[in-house]
Amino acid sequence: MTQPPIYDVPIADLQGKPLDLAQFRGTEVLVVNVASRCGKTPQYAALEELHERYAARGFSVLGVPCNQFGGQEPGTAEEIAEFCSATYGVTFPMTEKIEVNGAGRHPLYEALATEADAEGYTGDIRWNFEKFLVGPDGEVRARFGPQTRPDAPEVVAAIEAALPTS
Repeated sequence: MTQPPIYDVPIADLQGKPLDLAQFRGTEVLVVNVASRCGKTPQYAALEELHERYAARGFSVLGVPCNQFGGQEPGTAEEIAEFCSATYGVTFPMTEKIEVNGAGRHPLYEALATEADAEGYTGDIRWNFEKFLVGPDGEVRARFGPQTRPDAPEVVAAIEAALPTS
């Protein structure tokens, strides 16, 4: 059975309202499982900077809160939103808190986890802040491990490769 197109995956936003992923059709999206109490949480700053820098060219970050790694995203939706806004000035869209691994893996991550990173790794999400670059056509273009910063040269190059020139 093939995975549904990423735009057809049902998911809610952080406030619990349906989030239509089809709004990202024609847009390049960096999907990132995020957490507020992780050693990698400062990556939020670089994610927001990328979102701001490339938004006008058809790019968005999509934050996906997850509490599966060390219980590092225990907060309510309101607490997550407040933390992201107050601490990092996050303006990019955020989904509801979901599971990215295991029996409860959300369909969004069923579609994403089959993508290989540069070293050939596929499968379970390894930790908070694993990144998937989804092209304007909904195809996953690249996967970056949690240790790879959002502003790393290879991430920026992959983003810029699919964007129209400014």
